Amino acid sequence: MEQDIKREFFRHTLATVAYRGEKVLRDAPAGFEAFRASPTSRTPLEILGHLGDLFVWALSTVKGKTVWKEYQPVDWEHDRDRFFAALKELDDYLASDAEIDRSLEKLFQGPVADSLTHIGQIGFLRRMFDAPVRAENFVKAEIERGRVGRDQSANRLEFD
Repeated sequence: MEQDIKREFFRHTLATVAYRGEKVLRDAPAGFEAFRASPTSRTPLEILGHLGDLFVWALSTVKGKTVWKEYQPVDWEHDRDRFFAALKELDDYLASDAEIDRSLEKLFQGPVADSLTHIGQIGFLRRMFDAPVRAENFVKAEIERGRVGRDQSANRLEFD
């Protein structure tokens, strides 16, 4: 029973990652993917590729075969789709009765927390690129467990 509650809460967390990720990835202006804030910083495209890596790795971890493979980014649309596909694969696995080989708390403190940091980085880089994302009251956001793709609710309480 406790594991079921944890699983469902973790799935809500993945939906939250998808919602916030879709918000910063949507309508990125041309050229943004290659923007570099400093000579040693990652570009938004490199960060997006890493976001996909995190959830591919998380899925391999819950299946008991932890594999980290660094992906070489292709382009914004492709890598955005890869990120959402990786989230969906992990969510689908958690929605099943399949065994989980790692504690969900460890997955939260690892790839999920890291992804939220990187989503925030992309949002910050958008502001630096003069293409800011509107602020929002996320407590009122229509985030639903299982909704982990680009098809997020358009009913948002945004403000300036």
